[in-house]
Amino acid sequence: MTVDEGARTVTPGRAAQELELRREEFRLAVQLGLVRTVPTGEAGGTRRIERRELDRLRAAPDFPTGLRERVRAVGTAEAAALLEIAPDRFTRLARTGHVSPVRFSLNRYRAVVWTYLAEEVADFGLACPALLTGRLPLDLRERLAAHEDLRPRNWRARRLAVLLRTADEPWARAAAIASQLDPVQVAEVVDDPYERAHLDRLRPPPPPGRPVATAAREIAERLTRADDPDEILWQRLSLAMALDEARAEGPAPYPGEAGAAVPGVAGAWPRGRVLVPPPPPPRVPTGAPESFSPSRAPVVPAPAGDAAPPVRVRAGRGAPQVPTSVPAQVPVSVPLQAGPPASGASASPVTVTDRPPARPGRTRFLDRFRRGRPDAGRPRGRRRPVSWP
Repeated sequence: MTVDEGARTVTPGRAAQELELRREEFRLAVQLGLVRTVPTGEAGGTRRIERRELDRLRAAPDFPTGLRERVRAVGTAEAAALLEIAPDRFTRLARTGHVSPVRFSLNRYRAVVWTYLAEEVADFGLACPALLTGRLPLDLRERLAAHEDLRPRNWRARRLAVLLRTADEPWARAAAIASQLDPVQVAEVVDDPYERAHLDRLRPPPPPGRPVATAAREIAERLTRADDPDEILWQRLSLAMALDEARAEGPAPYPGEAGAAVPGVAGAWPRGRVLVPPPPPPRVPTGAPESFSPSRAPVVPAPAGDAAPPVRVRAGRGAPQVPTSVPAQVPVSVPLQAGPPASGASASPVTVTDRPPARPGRTRFLDRFRRGRPDAGRPRGRRRPVSWP
């Protein structure tokens, strides 16, 4: 950030002070587009507010009361009091999508508490006075009987609109849409593992006020992802269209490409050869297309001249461990014996693999969970001898 940019822009905290808003009120003002922000030019940097934007807001005739009223947020009880109805009736109207929440929080009982804009609640009361008194229409009663709740979906739609408005380039817009889908859904739409990794790097941060407890955090993450079949289909189509636009703008950077910079992320991929292991296969639902291959990432083989680390081979219980140096990817049969062979007996071959010495036999770790089973090959309760590499 240059000196000139620092002089003509201010931080969000400074802007909230000058606009006489609390922190949550300022966040809502930015979310609703009442306060315009500009990027800092640094990767992952906090967006700033221009000085002329503050001057425009402060020059309004109703400042600061008008701005504070436009970002005033109320809960269910206060919203029902504004409409002069019972809180239970307002909840039913919000569940059927007549009022959209602007944010949510979790109380100490891990129950979701939705918050609404007071201005939108008042506008709804003026637009639909028939829904405030008397019995609700039949279609609304049927939707409520089917346990319909559109509050999470409406909140996600509002949040996605904010993310798309602040995205600076096509890949960031695609990442904003992908953040509202389950990873399995994203893998079915984006079959290239490098593009999925690029979308993960550009994933927008979670909403402010994220819970700390694990159980509460899982509830919050579930609310940020589409769960209705129609919504999932809509987001998948939106992601496919956003990907076509991003690919037309420029392909996702691949590891090992010379000077492949990541838009919106500081630095670039390292030059030269990079060993990229294939990603673990995601949980693919039954009936996935045959063209889907989660392990399409290439693996750069080791140079031909490099020698593999020594591998310790164990023939059986009580047998000595013989360090043997073998080339990479070449199986070797080595006859080993615990002692001199009996007359007419032959040594049993042992297959040597190129297992790295840093990861000693995984099967020995799994054998601990087979202790006491009939196929374990050793009596119950007997301690297995341990041999260190």
